[in-house]
Amino acid sequence: MNLADARTAVVHALGRMHTLYRQPLFDEWVLVKLARETGAILAYEGPRADSYQRRFKTDIAPLQVEMEGRKMAVGDFEFAPNAHGAHFDACIRLGPAAYLFCNHTAKSMTEIRADAHWLSAQKPFVELAAKFREDPLE
Repeated sequence: MNLADARTAVVHALGRMHTLYRQPLFDEWVLVKLARETGAILAYEGPRADSYQRRFKTDIAPLQVEMEGRKMAVGDFEFAPNAHGAHFDACIRLGPAAYLFCNHTAKSMTEIRADAHWLSAQKPFVELAAKFREDPLE
């Protein structure tokens, strides 16, 4: 999958999630390419456009703890149940070095999951992960 198609797939899936959740589920997301030596932001949408890059390593720390020791395949996902505020709540591995990080800047995953609408809103997230498993972001 190319970057433009990946971005479209993410926007569509998150839009479906918002509809099913009946409010914004993730109000911030970032597509990144992570490598040992360098990384690159591929796309961002959210309320912190001017500041998210400065805090990015800090903001993904709770997810890194959850991912530690896992060998995530393309299409695998992870949640950080107690990540609050600017810390990212969820991620999907989109390709060999590409990831999607999602965040609700006012709620943790524990709070999000407490809403009964979370059950139906998960489906587009899982479908998005499967889409990238079948056609990884290159």
